Amino acid sequence: MSAVTDPLVWEHVQPAAARRLLTGAVDAFAERGYQATTTRDIASRAGMSPAALYVHYPSKERLLFEISLYGHNAALDVLRSADTGSAPADRLRSLVAAFTAWHAEHHTIARVVQYELAALSPEHLAEVATIRRAISAQIEQVLTDGVAAGEFTVPDLPGTTLAVLSLSIDVARWYTPHRGDPAALGKLYADLAHRMVQA
Repeated sequence: MSAVTDPLVWEHVQPAAARRLLTGAVDAFAERGYQATTTRDIASRAGMSPAALYVHYPSKERLLFEISLYGHNAALDVLRSADTGSAPADRLRSLVAAFTAWHAEHHTIARVVQYELAALSPEHLAEVATIRRAISAQIEQVLTDGVAAGEFTVPDLPGTTLAVLSLSIDVARWYTPHRGDPAALGKLYADLAHRMVQA
C-alpha cells in the first residue's frame, strides 16, 4: 500500500467507508486519469457497490475536490514547516528539498492533485486556487528576500517562482520508488534551485 493510501493519512475522513472510497479514487485517478475513471472503478477498489458511493459523495467530482483540497493543504503545510532559518539561501534550499521530497513520497496523490485540476467545478477550482496561490507566495517571498539581501538575482520573479515550483511538482509525474530516495532527490533539486538564482 502506498504511503498516500495508508488509512492513517486519511484518518480525518469518516466513516471508514467514505475513507475507502477516497483512497480508491486517489489510486484510480492516478492510474487512469479522472475522465477515464468511472464510479464503478472507484467503488470496486473500495470493495463496495457503485450505488454506495453516492451515500458518501454526491459525485465523482466531489471526490476529486476532497482529494485536491487535502493534497494542496498538505503540500502547503510542508512548505510552511520547512521555511525556517534566516538566510534566504538556506530557506530556499529547505523549501525546495521538502516540497520535492513530498511530491516523491506522495507521488500518487500529488499526480492527481497537480494534473487533474481541469476537472474541478469552477467553485471548487477557485477554492483550490487560493491554496495554490499561498504555495506560490511561500516561494516568491523567499526569492524576494534573497534579492533584497543581495543573495539572489531574479530578473523575473513570477517566472522564477513558477520554475522553482515546477521542478518539485514535476517529480509526481515520473517518480516511482525505484527512481531513488525522496530525501536525496530533494537535496539535488534544492541545489539546482539555488544555482538558478545565485547572484
